[in-house]
Amino acid sequence: MDLNFCKINICKIHVVITLVIFLLFFLPNSLNAEETTTKKFDIGSTIIDHVVDAYSWHILTYKEHHVSINLPIILIDKEGCHVFSSARFHHGEEKYMNYGICHEENFKKGKIVKFNDDGTINSDFKYLDLSITKNVLALFISIALLLWIFLTVANNYKKNGVSAPKGLARFLEPIILFVRDDIVRPSLKERSDKYMPYLMTLFFFIFINNLVGLIPIFPGGANLTGNIAITLVLAVLTFIITNVNGTKHYWTDIINTPGVPWWLKFPLPLMPLVEIVGVFTKPIVLMIRLFANITAGHIICLSFICLIFIFGETAPALGYGVSVVSVFFYIFMSVLELLVAFIQAFVFTLLSAIYIGMATENPHHEKQHALEIK
Repeated sequence: MDLNFCKINICKIHVVITLVIFLLFFLPNSLNAEETTTKKFDIGSTIIDHVVDAYSWHILTYKEHHVSINLPIILIDKEGCHVFSSARFHHGEEKYMNYGICHEENFKKGKIVKFNDDGTINSDFKYLDLSITKNVLALFISIALLLWIFLTVANNYKKNGVSAPKGLARFLEPIILFVRDDIVRPSLKERSDKYMPYLMTLFFFIFINNLVGLIPIFPGGANLTGNIAITLVLAVLTFIITNVNGTKHYWTDIINTPGVPWWLKFPLPLMPLVEIVGVFTKPIVLMIRLFANITAGHIICLSFICLIFIFGETAPALGYGVSVVSVFFYIFMSVLELLVAFIQAFVFTLLSAIYIGMATENPHHEKQHALEIK
C-alpha cells in the first residue's frame, strides 16, 4: 500500500512539473500571435539554447518580455579588468564596450567576442573570460547543497552516536552504505578508507546534479553534468589519482605486460603502446559517457515538448492532440531519467574505483591478506 502511494505521488509530481514547463517555458512564447505568424518554431535552436551554457539564467518569457537572472561578466584584456552585468547585452541583442554575444554559426556561437567598430568580429583580440555563467552558478548552488546535506548528516551521526540515524541521515544512509559496500570496498578492499572520501563525493556530486538538472525551474534546469567541461574535470581527477598512486607492479604491467608473446613487445613495442593508450582512453570514456547520456536525456525530453508546437503551427487542433501523447512520453522519459541519474553516478564511481583499485593493487600483499583471512 505504501509503495502504491509513493508511485501515485511520483506521477503527480511529474504531472505538476510538466504543467510548470508549459506555463513558464513554452506556453508564454506561443501566446505571442504576431511572433508565431512571422517566425516558425525552430526546434533545434530551442533545444540547444536550453542545453548549453549561458551568461544569464532564463526563467520565463511572457510575450516579448524575458525574465532572467543576470549574471556578472568578468573580462580581462590588455586594457584591464571589466566587470559588468549580463543585462548590458540585453539578451544578446546589444553590445557593451564593443563586447557582445556571437550569433554566427561557428565554434564561438553563444560566447562573448570583441567587435570592431564596423560590427565585424575582431578575431585577433585576446582576452580572458572569467564570467559567472549559468553552469558556474549551478555549480556554486550544488556545492552549497552538498555541504548542507553532508554537514547535516555528519552532525546527526555525532549527536546520535551508534543509535539509529534520524531525518536526512536516515534517508541517505542506505545510499551511503551502498556506495561503500557495493562499489568501493569490492574494488579497493583494505585500501577503501583512503579513497572513500573522493569516491563518495564523486558519486553524490554526479547523482545530486543529475537530479537537480531534471527540475525545470530555478535553481534546477542547468545541464551541469551534461557539460563536457565538468565531466572532463571529474575524469581528470580520476586519472590523476589513479596514476599518481599507481604501484610499481601497475607500471610494470603496462610496460612489460605479462602473458604476452615477446614479438608483440620487441622490436616494435606494440602491447606497451596499446597499454599506454589505454591509460588515457579510460578517463576519456568516463568523460564522454556521462556527458552524452545526460545531454541526450535532456534533448529527448525537450523534443517531445517541442513536437506540440511543431504540429501546432500546422493546425492548432493537431497541436492539442499531439500534446496528450507528448506529455505522456515526457513523463515516461522523466521517470526513466531518474533511473539514468542514479545509473550514471553508479557507473562513473564504479569505474573510477576499479581503475584506482587496479593501479594500487599489490599482488603479493593481496595474496598475503587473503591467506590471513583464511
